[in-house]
Amino acid sequence: MLDIKELRKDPGGFEIKLKSKDPDTSLSPLLAKDEKIRQLKTQVEEYKSRRNASSKDIGQKKQKGEDVSQFMKDLSHLSDSIAKIDQEIAQMEADLLHALAVLPNIPMDDVPISPSPKDNVCIKEWGEKPVFDFPFKNHLELNEKLHLFDFERAAKLSGSGWPVYINLGARLEWALLNYMLDTHRKNGFIQVMPPLLVRPEIMFGSAHLPKFESQLFKIRDEDFQLYLIPTSESALNGLHYDEMLSEDVLPLKYTAYTPCFRREAGAAGSQERGLIRTHQFNKVEMFCLTEPSDSARVYEEMLASAEEVLQGLELHYRNMLLTTGDMSFAAAKTIDIEVWLPGQNRYYEVSSVSNCTDFQARRSQIRYRKKNEKPQFVHTLNGSGLATSRLMVALLENNQQADGSVLVPKVLQRYLEEEIVSLKPTAK
Repeated sequence: MLDIKELRKDPGGFEIKLKSKDPDTSLSPLLAKDEKIRQLKTQVEEYKSRRNASSKDIGQKKQKGEDVSQFMKDLSHLSDSIAKIDQEIAQMEADLLHALAVLPNIPMDDVPISPSPKDNVCIKEWGEKPVFDFPFKNHLELNEKLHLFDFERAAKLSGSGWPVYINLGARLEWALLNYMLDTHRKNGFIQVMPPLLVRPEIMFGSAHLPKFESQLFKIRDEDFQLYLIPTSESALNGLHYDEMLSEDVLPLKYTAYTPCFRREAGAAGSQERGLIRTHQFNKVEMFCLTEPSDSARVYEEMLASAEEVLQGLELHYRNMLLTTGDMSFAAAKTIDIEVWLPGQNRYYEVSSVSNCTDFQARRSQIRYRKKNEKPQFVHTLNGSGLATSRLMVALLENNQQADGSVLVPKVLQRYLEEEIVSLKPTAK
């Protein structure tokens, strides 16, 4: 969430930056409401001062035996006015909070300004696209003989958009998860196993509420009001909700594996079939809390750790600096790592590394204190490290052989408990 005090100082400058992410943004109604609240607060403080003085005066008159009935009526009317204004202020402050809560984060100065993802900037490429001397297949065609996933039985269980991993598919997925967690732990990240359901205030703190309510799965009954996490970022951000941290513990670098749940799952077109976009997928997340002066350095560490995973898997990828219009709601800067999927003939994002500055920390009231200084909000950063569903597609499609088998990257073979160097087609 943005700081209302900063918005007051330069509303024009902030509105220009906000419009680069959301062209419909207008700060005028919000600032008008803020000004009205401040006027009402000044008025109610004057009334309260008058009430206190009147109460004191009435007490003195009573001691002298004077008639105070009219004074008491006036005091009652004044108290009624105060209560009415206080109620009005409370409602207006709730409205102001909501108006602030739906404003996106301010983009950093080095972020390209454009509403279109077509203007994202490629800042790095690693490796090369595979060249096949045979008709290559997409991951669904490969799966017809490899039998790694069962989408038909998954649909019987939960409907479309929910995968079931079978036998070597499940084992390869588990190998991927362990490889990624090992990589991030080696790079100084602390592993966490958070709950998969969190409270509404935790979702608000991570900026998934109120804007993305319709994209979330939730439980609502007389006992529970909880949301299934769309990413472990939500839970990791909530670990230090409403806490005052010592500067000595920063930066805090976390990594977590969780299933992730999202209502939208693309079903339009062959490119979005299979594992490309599903309601449930596995992801290893990185999440960091830092001092503002340290967030740029930690950002590069997160990006390097995500890239190390892909380099170990020997997958061709590129890093894309996202435009203002393509960044997430909470991000001030985002670099997407996109891996090449031959079966789709395009790049797909497998990691998105974002610096959210103090946007989430302000919503979550996560602060730190330096000696003899006022508390400050931390910076939060998040990055996929990585999402496995598209990564699985990349492994299968990039490592396929002419006979329909798929080579298993060396870094994963040690996690498979036996010497499995390739996935071989089998009869069903």
